[in-house]
Amino acid sequence: MGIFKHFLAGSFSNPFLRNKISKSFTINLKHQVSVALMSSKILLTGATGYIGGSILTQLLESKHDFSKYPISVLVRGEDRAKILQGQGFNPILFHNLDETDILQKVASEHDVVIHTASGFHTASAKALILGLGERKKASGKEVHFIHTSGTSNLGDQPISGKYLESRTFSDRENIYAYLKSREALQVYPQRTTDIIVVETGLAAGVKTTILMSPTIYGFGTGLFNKLSIQFPTLLRAAIKAGQSEMIGDGKGVWSYVHIADLARLYELLLNKVLKGEELPNGEKGILFSSTGSYQWAELASDIAGALAELGAIKTREVKSISLSEAAGKWWGGYELIVELSFASNSRTLSDVSHELGWREEKTEQDFKNQFLEEARLVVAAQ
Repeated sequence: MGIFKHFLAGSFSNPFLRNKISKSFTINLKHQVSVALMSSKILLTGATGYIGGSILTQLLESKHDFSKYPISVLVRGEDRAKILQGQGFNPILFHNLDETDILQKVASEHDVVIHTASGFHTASAKALILGLGERKKASGKEVHFIHTSGTSNLGDQPISGKYLESRTFSDRENIYAYLKSREALQVYPQRTTDIIVVETGLAAGVKTTILMSPTIYGFGTGLFNKLSIQFPTLLRAAIKAGQSEMIGDGKGVWSYVHIADLARLYELLLNKVLKGEELPNGEKGILFSSTGSYQWAELASDIAGALAELGAIKTREVKSISLSEAAGKWWGGYELIVELSFASNSRTLSDVSHELGWREEKTEQDFKNQFLEEARLVVAAQ
């Protein structure tokens, strides 16, 4: 040991040897980091869903070469598993998100988890993060959890009057602190999950980034579920009622994003993680993905126009209904989620996402054109 220390001391007093050793160390370190990143294993949940399926397609078609990273997908059903396996993914069969022991075990065998299966299931998100924590302890490598959430967490309640706050949020703000303050006033499952994601990640040493999206529109590019939730719900409800409906005066304003733009944001985040770049994480790791905004009354009118053009309803007039009536028709009587998701104000600015290099490609005209396209698909499925 003394001879080794003497050699180092002599070497670093010699400029030529010092530079040579330093350069060799740097190359070796870069090689070790490269090998570590190359061996990163990715797990995606919700692979057969609208968001998850679109992400997988984006990764397959990406200009970045993700083929060198093993990608596992949690999936229900052997038929779907075989299809995904045929695309080059590693399917892992499971029954449901309540199997937290299985989720934790599977996550412990991966370095990055992209969770798109549900933003409302707290236990599954926590289990996946704990599994990543085990992976970090075993491998000594950084691990990452990218979680899917929605901006109904930020929505106010203008119809019931229980919470009034009409403002625009930026992901430069401490959204985590805001969620904590809102949760103290009223528990909302998706908001609860986001808080647990941040806090479990901090406790387990897992870097967590939450992608909180507004209304997502457009056809999914995955092999299975092609449609989102909000617009199809209102389209189906309008067909059943014989006319388009809105809650109250429909003055609430929401933001939106096209599924193709959103999938590219997930691709961007994943690529940065695999390259070893730092992502906003923990309390500062809540990002938005909005690209534009709409008013509920305008939305109801556009839905009426699209369905009337297709002959699915006979009137372009929009009917105002109460919150309780809408909840009964659209969401099994759950007034809180209906008010937050179909009548509130929830406007967001994707400042940090844009700073990371994300650029949307879809325009306001794409948003307008989508009503007729989605209406045609919903009508055909009736």
